[in-house]
Amino acid sequence: MLKNISFIVLFAIQFSFSQSKISGTVTNNLNDNIPFASVMLEGTSKGVSADENGYFEFINLAEGSYIVKVSSVGYKTQTNTVKLNSNESVTLTFKLQNDGDLQEVEVFGHRFEHPDKIEALTRLPLAPYEQIQSISIISDKLIEQQGNLTISDATKNVPGVYTFATYGNKRESMSSRGFRGIPILKNGVRVHSDFRGVGVLTDMQGVDNIQVLKGAASITQGVATDLGSPGGIINLVTKTPKYVFGGNVSLRGGSYGQARTTFDVYGPLTETENTAFRINGALERADSYRSGIDSDRFYINPSFEWKADDKTTLTFELDYFEDSRTPDVGTVNLGENDQNLIYDLPYDQFLGYEDDKSLTTNTTYSLRIDRTLSDKLSLKGAFYKSNLELDDKGASLGGVVSDELGNAMYNQRSRGYSTSTREDNNSVIQFDLIGDDLKTGSIAHTFQVGFDYRTSDYGTTSQRVATIDTIDVFTSNSKILPTDIEFSALTTAGAKSKALGFVAQDVVTFNKYLKAFIGLRYSKTRTITETETTESDAFNPLGGIIVSPFKNINVFASYTNSSYPRTGTRLDVNGEELGNERYDQFETGIKTNWLNNRLRFNFTYFKINNKDINLPVYDENWIETGYYAKGGNDERKGVEVELSGRVLENLEVITGYSYIDAQYKEHTSYVYGSAPLNTPKHTFNAYANYSFKQKLEGLSFGAGIYYTGERPINDWSAGAVTHEGIVPNQEPFNVDAYTQVNAQAAYNFNKHFNFRVLVNNVFDNIGYNAYRTSYINQTDPRNFAGVLTYRF
Repeated sequence: MLKNISFIVLFAIQFSFSQSKISGTVTNNLNDNIPFASVMLEGTSKGVSADENGYFEFINLAEGSYIVKVSSVGYKTQTNTVKLNSNESVTLTFKLQNDGDLQEVEVFGHRFEHPDKIEALTRLPLAPYEQIQSISIISDKLIEQQGNLTISDATKNVPGVYTFATYGNKRESMSSRGFRGIPILKNGVRVHSDFRGVGVLTDMQGVDNIQVLKGAASITQGVATDLGSPGGIINLVTKTPKYVFGGNVSLRGGSYGQARTTFDVYGPLTETENTAFRINGALERADSYRSGIDSDRFYINPSFEWKADDKTTLTFELDYFEDSRTPDVGTVNLGENDQNLIYDLPYDQFLGYEDDKSLTTNTTYSLRIDRTLSDKLSLKGAFYKSNLELDDKGASLGGVVSDELGNAMYNQRSRGYSTSTREDNNSVIQFDLIGDDLKTGSIAHTFQVGFDYRTSDYGTTSQRVATIDTIDVFTSNSKILPTDIEFSALTTAGAKSKALGFVAQDVVTFNKYLKAFIGLRYSKTRTITETETTESDAFNPLGGIIVSPFKNINVFASYTNSSYPRTGTRLDVNGEELGNERYDQFETGIKTNWLNNRLRFNFTYFKINNKDINLPVYDENWIETGYYAKGGNDERKGVEVELSGRVLENLEVITGYSYIDAQYKEHTSYVYGSAPLNTPKHTFNAYANYSFKQKLEGLSFGAGIYYTGERPINDWSAGAVTHEGIVPNQEPFNVDAYTQVNAQAAYNFNKHFNFRVLVNNVFDNIGYNAYRTSYINQTDPRNFAGVLTYRF
């Protein structure tokens, strides 16, 4: 296969082109050369950067008319139309005017560009509209407008993405398409290596954009137990340097003693503007609506970029986050597992101990290199590393206490205590050779060939006391932890894994109406624990088409699969290994953009099946036999609808709806047709921001409404599974649906000062996010905040 790819690349490079050329120089209004300006031929995928003297050129162009577009940070964009004859050379001069305001970032990102670092995941130089998968982008402008401080705050603007659990408000675990805890990445590397997705924390101050990828994104990143999650992935992209001086500082004060300050400073480091820096950070402390709970955090994110020459750029980033908070064990359900009687615990009640504490420290590094080999070929390399340390100490709630007659007293619970630590070290080395618009005859190819090498090393410790005392949730309880408790023996666990993957993809453009996507990934993984070493490998294909019957309309369909090797060594009745499980994914939909790409509408239908599950075999009494068998069919299918953009010049909107039909089918452990825990059938989001012009210029209002449908608090066991609050053969209750409305108002006093007022959960509608029955945490009640920002 590699020989064939090499042949295609060499053939395309050597293909004879016309000798027509467009060249030129970019200067400012003082006639000083502008180095490294961006020059594009509109309507094509051709683009170059000017050199350090402001010179650029396009060679081997076909005869025709071209619109040359030149832009540079801090200057107004300029275009020039050129009619080029065969074997003609045209020389242009662009004199750019200073622009006091940078190119505006819209709520859904830069209108004509693909988001920063998205190639770390898609591996292809295509904008989201051109991809064969569902991709949603959340810009830093939207994050600022809405005053988002958490991952869930921001991603609620994406249809079908919802909170799986907060585990006592210690972390954020997000789900999509009925899959538990999809991976959350930072700059392309997984922060937490736990395959169940117990979540992470981060600070929004350093986030440039959030990329939510679903569907075909799986195979480009690996197996289903790593980043090849069939439910999708969330990538948090940090801010990078700019080649114009600027920045801002802000102060935020809000309900429950919130005090937060942030800063962001950026600019060039040399007169030649071939080096630049950026540093931003945050410091925050806050209490909670619940007494006895507080938090504080520190965040800093410095970065440096060097343009070694007109073809080579190196970018280095450091991201450091430290958070300390009181975990909130939450409330309880005052009934059987099939009854929704969640107790609205008064805000002056806290069921934990005063010294409960959850500490999070996360450091990520990245080094990226982009090298232009020719006007058609480029090489991208990256090294990403993440270190995570968790230290949790806190109360836990046990089972229901019974009276002397054996009657359950649901308001009384045994209370225990546990301590745990976790350390994660994850790294990725990734290189890709990318070809853009290479032609073999009349057929164009945009392709990628590359590899990634991932390492993961984690270790955990834990110890606990099952029962310290009994508490009554209707009354006040002691917050003092006894000093004479006896812990269980210290438990340790951990694993190391190394994974090597090779990926090849080709987007074949036959004409303006038809494109085909073909790809293949090979993954090899080795996992080492204290007791065993396992190895697995997998081939995963990608195939699909995009049909464009009309301008601005793309209809796509794709098939891919991802492998699940974690249970591949399970043995059947004959003692033979069953091999990898597999997820098959089919996705189809339509992507459109209108009004000069100001308005975008996407519709996606997906169907994901796991028909190859390695299931335990039970006897007639639900006793495990000790061997396994292939079978089952866990199915997720549904639709996602998204409309976003600038309806009017001063009105931005984001709306979305998702329907998820997730079912256990033909599964030996769970009831046929039941849904996985915490999977809502319906989610809905709508947001609008209106900016006044003329008399009230500088004033804007925004509001959003977010609906999360009812969802089962637990899995429905068919008789075998009994852990974590599951009662065999008893249908778990549904956590109620809830709707929240948020509102914002902002006023720009001048180019420097802005004041923003935020009101979250305007109608004080309380909902709950639960992890089985271990944690039942409510959403925040109505709260207010004011943010004063100074820009320079």
